[in-house]
Amino acid sequence: MEDRTNVLVIGSGISGMSCAVRCASFGLDVTLVSPFISERSQSVMAAGGINAVVEGNDEGDTVASHIEDTLKGGGYLAKEEEVRALCERGGEIIEYLKSIGTVFSVNEDGRPAKRAFGGQSHKRTYYCGTSTGKQIVSALVMEVRRYEAAGRIKRRLMSCFHSGLIVDGVCHGALLFDETTRGLTAVYADAVVMATGGQNALFGKTTGSTQCDGYAEGQLFRQGVVLKNLEFIQYHPTTLETAQKRMLISEAARGEGGRLFYVENGHRVYFMEEKYGEKGNLMTRDLISREMYLTKKDVWLDVSFLGEELIRKRIPEVMELCLKYRGIDITKEPIPVAPSVHFFMGGFAVGLHHETNIRNLFAVGECASIYHGANRLGGNSLLAAVCSAFTAAEEIAGRRDNAVHPDFSKYRDEQSDILEKKGKTESRFPVNYIRDLLAETMQNDLGIVRDEKSLGNGIKDVDYYLETADLIKYDNSVMPYFNYSLVGILTLARAVLTSALSRRESRGAHFRSDHPETDRDFAHATLISYDNGAYRTRLEDKGEV
Repeated sequence: MEDRTNVLVIGSGISGMSCAVRCASFGLDVTLVSPFISERSQSVMAAGGINAVVEGNDEGDTVASHIEDTLKGGGYLAKEEEVRALCERGGEIIEYLKSIGTVFSVNEDGRPAKRAFGGQSHKRTYYCGTSTGKQIVSALVMEVRRYEAAGRIKRRLMSCFHSGLIVDGVCHGALLFDETTRGLTAVYADAVVMATGGQNALFGKTTGSTQCDGYAEGQLFRQGVVLKNLEFIQYHPTTLETAQKRMLISEAARGEGGRLFYVENGHRVYFMEEKYGEKGNLMTRDLISREMYLTKKDVWLDVSFLGEELIRKRIPEVMELCLKYRGIDITKEPIPVAPSVHFFMGGFAVGLHHETNIRNLFAVGECASIYHGANRLGGNSLLAAVCSAFTAAEEIAGRRDNAVHPDFSKYRDEQSDILEKKGKTESRFPVNYIRDLLAETMQNDLGIVRDEKSLGNGIKDVDYYLETADLIKYDNSVMPYFNYSLVGILTLARAVLTSALSRRESRGAHFRSDHPETDRDFAHATLISYDNGAYRTRLEDKGEV
């Protein structure tokens, strides 16, 4: 263990903290990096629950069923070996979360409560009301503090990832940008774990946090890291419009019996039930979102018939959210809902042990593309967050590399000079103007339904934004890295659009109106790499497309 002790974890949500704690439990020294405290991470927003099949399940559920549901829901793009590694750890992870203080909801008989989630053959989603993520974050924060007190974990707040320290296909650490000193620091490590979440900033107003901006993926992509399945972007079918963002109406509301409908000629049309039967409201998220889009009508979600007592008991956060942000009393009236960008199946291409194509560079949580294929099942994201973190930590702890870190001081100075020059750029267009244009482009050209023309237009727009990125004004009234991360974000956006254009079929969350059928020739993950400004796509285990 002495040969391998320093681990740098970028991101302090559930996956980042889980990895840090697991590494520390093996006696490794961990630096946990994030701009803000964990209580402000996107993980807090995870509402519905976490999937697991536990021993002695009295409903006849099996791990094999969980594996098949996950593979089927993801359009059979994920590899069975990898999905098996996820599903087989479900019971272990539930027990671990309980052991550190996560309090799961129970039934009247005191047994753990489970709810139905879309695309699943059995009830296997354990939950803490509708604040499961918040409960898990709170429990993990206490574990991190315990290891901080023991000297095994060191936190670095107000710090952002700038770039990897990579030479000859090996990662030796990362350059970090300190928001307080506004300077770059080279931090060396035997392993770097990216736990940076999704790509919300590419789309502007989503259900997620704009802290998850995709910059780390874009920057490391430019440094040679291969990305995967970027075209698969999950729209959550039930979100509520507010001035600031799209507020998530948890799938728990439909799991408890909520019904989707639109109004035609003065009558309610329960369109999902009419087309798909009694389980229509719990079909997979990609399918429901697409059906809502195709109605071309305002859609509503009704839970009022459940009664106030059950609503207050099972989905109180949904009730409070609707009342607080829109003045809607869901015990008496339906909720106006619409699909919104919610989760990213694509991210860093990782292997079974969560290592990227760069030695000693790992990715966990939402930024790692491995388990979900073309579409994620609700409840699998929290399971994947913890499972991926444990898997990476176990791989890191089992190594004994005798790495000698090169001196990156020259690279740090070069990057510092670049940032200083960017800070002096003058233009009448601020960074936020380009970011707003980008969000508009991505929402319009990479929506629930896409085609070759829209994707081509999006690529042209993003190429133009990239051409102007070094000429625009950097706004000192916002956190500095909001400015400096622009090129990485735009590069990632270009990669997403390119991946979507290359997949000439419809599968899972990727629907091409000009290629509406699922094509067996595309039954492979999309890999994309960056080569001196060129974006090269290929199908995994197959070749270029």
